[in-house]
Amino acid sequence: MNAVSPPSRKRWLWLAIALALVLLVVFWVFIKKPAEPAPAAGAQAGPKPSLTVTVAKPNRSSLPIRLQANGNITAWQEASVGAEVNGLRLASVNVNVGDVVRKGQVLAVFASETTRAESLQSRASLMQAEASFENAKADADRARSIQDTGALSQSQVAQYLTQEKVARAQFEAAKAALGATEVRLGNTRVLAPDDGVISARSATVGAVVGAGQELFRMVRQSRMEWRGEVTPSEVGRIRIGQKVLVTAATGLEIAGQVRAIAPGADPQTRNILVFVDLPRHAELKAGTFAKGSFELGQSDALTVASQSIVVRDGSNYVFVIDAQNKANQRKVQTGRRVGERVEVLEGVKEEDAVAVEGAGFLNEADLVKVVQ
Repeated sequence: MNAVSPPSRKRWLWLAIALALVLLVVFWVFIKKPAEPAPAAGAQAGPKPSLTVTVAKPNRSSLPIRLQANGNITAWQEASVGAEVNGLRLASVNVNVGDVVRKGQVLAVFASETTRAESLQSRASLMQAEASFENAKADADRARSIQDTGALSQSQVAQYLTQEKVARAQFEAAKAALGATEVRLGNTRVLAPDDGVISARSATVGAVVGAGQELFRMVRQSRMEWRGEVTPSEVGRIRIGQKVLVTAATGLEIAGQVRAIAPGADPQTRNILVFVDLPRHAELKAGTFAKGSFELGQSDALTVASQSIVVRDGSNYVFVIDAQNKANQRKVQTGRRVGERVEVLEGVKEEDAVAVEGAGFLNEADLVKVVQ
């Protein structure tokens, strides 16, 4: 026999190894791997839930009835503080816009040199008139004491009595003139007419102003009010003393009370102003916009959590989860909103299971998993 050459032996060796590997794979696939159990007859794989949600039934509770209105915050009363003297120079201005002042506080001072000189002159005139009156009175007293003796004629006695009356009148006129100059001197100091806060200032140091010219404007007692605008059909539901929740432009919510209702409507807007007193607060600024909510009472309502309301295409919807855990989309009409609850006027019933958390991700007929 012929011996097998070395290359042939190597080739047969590789073929043997490849065949062994193929047999090993076949053995593993068909013998070692466990067989998968066959599905039971008639059984089908069910769909898996797409989302996990929580559900809650609508609550029936008592909600406040409110009337919404818009308006502006204004000063309760503004006082105009002006000059009571004419032709004097402003020597100093002691306050600025925003300063809180007290009644009688000095706001500004006029130069008082001229007024003081006039006061001294009036005082000197008074002293002179007083001396003249005392002299005339002494002459009149002597004339009255001797008029029955015949030492003086009736005409002389009458002359002394008349001089007394004239001197008395001049004395009283001098006193009045001095009082006027003292008042003028006192008016060189501009005083606050009431407690409040300065809202405007036109006074300038060195300016010569006329009598009656406004120097300051102040909000009396720092009080603000809200002037809400309501329609004639709504004003009949508002009463004096009614509570109002006012929301300022800063987001501040403050409770007020209706003080007065305008007797007529604005000729341009046809709305009626309602004046609401507000408590003092640093964030309230005159001239700013604010919204108001009039408390008109309470009524029964069916509410759901605000998370349950889904807004799509300009409409409000909720998703009701049925017994098969499927989501059913329902269009609802909403009403009042109080905190985290929203009134539902129509679209759901008290026994419905309404999706809460996760409602915004649902679609019609979605299968969900409900958790507590």
